Amino acid sequence: MQISSRFTLAVHIFACIDAFKDEYKITSDFLAGSTNVNPVIVRKILGQLKAAGLVEVARGTGGASIAKPLNEITFLDIYKAVECVDNGELFHFHENPNTKCPVGRNIHFILDDKLKKVQDAMERELASITLEDVKKDTEKYIGK
Repeated sequence: MQISSRFTLAVHIFACIDAFKDEYKITSDFLAGSTNVNPVIVRKILGQLKAAGLVEVARGTGGASIAKPLNEITFLDIYKAVECVDNGELFHFHENPNTKCPVGRNIHFILDDKLKKVQDAMERELASITLEDVKKDTEKYIGK
C-alpha cells in the first residue's frame, strides 16, 4: 500500500504558494512548473484544497492563496482533503474472503482492531505536523 502522490503534491503546492506569494501570481501553470506535473492535475488538487477550505483560488488571473494561518493547517487536514480514502478507512480489505476457511471467515475479527490502531497512529502523527513546520524547513533550504 502506498499513499498517492496527491498528498506530497499538495504540500509542495502550499510551500510554493507561501514562498512565492509576494513575488509571483500563483497560478496552476506556475505551480506546475515547480511540481513538474500537468497543470490540470494541479488544478484538481487546488479544487480539493479549496473545497476543504484550505486555499482560496481566484479564477482567471487571480491566482491561489492560503486560506488559513500556516500553524492551523496540519498534514492531516491536507491528507483528508486530497486522498480518496473509502469511508475514512486507510486500509482496503480484499473482496470476498473465503467464508469456508476458518481464517477467511474470521479475518476481519483478526485484523480490524490492529489496522485501526495503525491508522489512528498515522493520523495522530499527521495532525502533529503543520504547514508552519514546512515553512521553517523551506526557508532553511531555499534561503528565504
